[in-house]
Amino acid sequence: MPNYRRALIPGGTWFFTVNLLERHRKDLLVREIELLREAVRRVRARYPFHINAWVVLPDHLHCVWTLPPDDANFSTRWRLIKSGFSRALPRTERLSDVRKAGGERGIWQRRYWEHLIRDEADFQRHVDYVHVNPVKHGLVKRVSDWPYSTFHQYVSQGTYPADWCGDASDVVAGDA
Repeated sequence: MPNYRRALIPGGTWFFTVNLLERHRKDLLVREIELLREAVRRVRARYPFHINAWVVLPDHLHCVWTLPPDDANFSTRWRLIKSGFSRALPRTERLSDVRKAGGERGIWQRRYWEHLIRDEADFQRHVDYVHVNPVKHGLVKRVSDWPYSTFHQYVSQGTYPADWCGDASDVVAGDA
């Protein structure tokens, strides 16, 4: 088994991408958005973290988090979010023999992508990436049209204008 190295920086800020295992369940995350939100709420109540940015797409999500100053354990948080969401769903997914043997569900990919945010410019690039993602995937023409995003909070706070990033014709197709 590979020996993954993770940057464990107490109080650090990270960008994450988390994917469903089977991409043919195309709308699971948005169809069951309230179950996902509840799983996140439960984990944050027990293991606090600040959500800097978040977007939920039909089959994956992107987010930027900051952990408390004395805490670097994002892995436990993701394990609990993923398992809490999975347990709330009926068992309808196809399971491989390996997953069956391990008592696992077939909802999420086992791993996720994480990137330690290095500086303010890196932070802004990743927050922008989170918010523009629904447009880049062709789900909406304007960032403001996607309901499952912290973009709307950023607009309320005056960080972004409501028409930030224009419409789909303004986004370069190869940037996704």
